[in-house]
Amino acid sequence: MLTMAAATLLVLSTVVPAGSADDPDVPDTPGRVEVVAVNGSGCPSGTAEASEHGGTFSVTYDAFVARAGGGADPVDARKNCHLGIRADLPPGYTYGLARTSYTGYAHLEAGATALNQISFYFQGSTASTTLGFPYRGPMSEQWRSVYRPAEGEIDYSPCGDARILNINAELRVDPGSSNPSLRSYIRAESSQGSIRARHEFVVKPC
Repeated sequence: MLTMAAATLLVLSTVVPAGSADDPDVPDTPGRVEVVAVNGSGCPSGTAEASEHGGTFSVTYDAFVARAGGGADPVDARKNCHLGIRADLPPGYTYGLARTSYTGYAHLEAGATALNQISFYFQGSTASTTLGFPYRGPMSEQWRSVYRPAEGEIDYSPCGDARILNINAELRVDPGSSNPSLRSYIRAESSQGSIRARHEFVVKPC
């Protein structure tokens, strides 16, 4: 079963069949990107692992899950994970986020809703982008949130200024009108052990 939710730019929010493959690798780009910070209630120390290849890095999570109902602690209804990304580029190049995707599993009782929210901005910039990917119960399926801006809408770092790109992801659950004795949750993890978040960058001359 495939469902589509509200979109912003080329934002895609879907429920995906079990066993769907992750996206293929993208070609290497000049320089490299590296993760310089990982923190938040959804990724305590030691529960998230990042790997980098050319212009792409992937993150796996062990504890990124939001839950509500069934006796869950109210603070567990909202979890976040912040990533700080720095690019090491040749002189005269700049970089931007060309695609980001999060995948996981959600069990939502009838009347409950969940949200995967992603925001990102360059250090020192007042401009930011915030994206919302809603899911509605009843559902017990894998999900995927994808953001892929058009080429002319990619935000680039200032040329010659290696600013950190901050990416903040949130998972939220609202029990709504669901049975309060039943638990709903959304997680960015899977027993299949596959990649839960993937970020692809584009590098270009200034």
